[in-house]
Amino acid sequence: MTATQSHAGAISDETIPFGYELDESHKMLRDSIREFAENEILPGAGDRDVHGKFPAEIIKKLGEMGYMGICIPEEFGGAGMDALASCIIVEELSRCDASVGVIISVQNSLVIDPILKYGTPEQKKKWLPRMASGELLNCFSLSEPDSGSDAGAMKCRATFKGDHWLINGTKCWVTTGAEANVILLITRSEDADRRNASAFIIDKKTAGITVGKHEEKMGIRGSSTTELVFDNVKIPADALLGERGRGLGVALAAIGGGRLGIAAQGIGIAQMALDKAAKYALQRKQFGQAIAEYQAIQWKIADMSVRIAASRALNYKGAWAKDQHDKSLMWIGAMAKVYASETARFCANEAVQVYGGMGYCREEGVERLYRDAKITEIYEGTSEMQRLTIAETLIEHPERITQI
Repeated sequence: MTATQSHAGAISDETIPFGYELDESHKMLRDSIREFAENEILPGAGDRDVHGKFPAEIIKKLGEMGYMGICIPEEFGGAGMDALASCIIVEELSRCDASVGVIISVQNSLVIDPILKYGTPEQKKKWLPRMASGELLNCFSLSEPDSGSDAGAMKCRATFKGDHWLINGTKCWVTTGAEANVILLITRSEDADRRNASAFIIDKKTAGITVGKHEEKMGIRGSSTTELVFDNVKIPADALLGERGRGLGVALAAIGGGRLGIAAQGIGIAQMALDKAAKYALQRKQFGQAIAEYQAIQWKIADMSVRIAASRALNYKGAWAKDQHDKSLMWIGAMAKVYASETARFCANEAVQVYGGMGYCREEGVERLYRDAKITEIYEGTSEMQRLTIAETLIEHPERITQI
């Protein structure tokens, strides 16, 4: 049974927005994706991490299951699910392998969501069915060597030539940059304003596009992170996504939803850290009793659990806001991401501590969680940038804190 057949549909009016309890459809989805992840993804996660191997077969299977187009409407071949379902899927995949989780998050939130929101009917018809099936793998390209949080400092340039665009420049830190077939590119398009950029949907086979440096990373090593180099790349006028000169708006909207995906990734990492720590604490004996009987260990388990529960509730609230087209998504998503990412790091660190010396070794897998967790505090907006977003919103509108 595909995801489309068993889990389609938006959050019902009866669903509690804060996410204290999932409805049966979302529970079934969570259980089925967890079973798949534990059986198909977890066994090879350590090997993919060591060798930096892309999970091609897993991505193919996820496409067949409908998870490469989670929120794409059924009319375009997608699963037709909601943002909450997307968060659940990314969390469960990330629990077993954060690399798989981020690939699915980028595919759905950073690329498909903007096409759904800003794409023309022709663009949706051209791209969405093939993305939904998994035939096309996506990447999102915004950052540059001198342009990270300050997106307006980008130097990559798109020049309009009457009936086509010509693109030159280099982008970096592109997740799935090596394997992707389609690029959602955000680049400067006007000279007058440093904030003036445009968004484009580009076939990566287009002449002049090359994959540059492959980054050697401390974590999420099963997903590639690369440069993309554009050398006189000619693309048609209809590759423009949204309005000319409004590309940063497209990027911010994509990242606003993408924060929920990275929050879900962090929650998945944290949940596995808790699962492994609790199990090990019951098995490991010191001074004649399981270490789970010591208060020092019990408090670690309790603190991990509290942080995970709070992170998940914030993320579900953000998903609800997204489905309701609530403008508060930007700051609620920021809250979810900053807290879930720091929870991932905290829980991974505590799991290593519970395991002691064994936690520092590859054999048990918790050191991989520790390395994977760190990136969630950095990409799709650093924790520092999330705090700026939250503070700026609540200083201007302090009453909004009561909406959570």
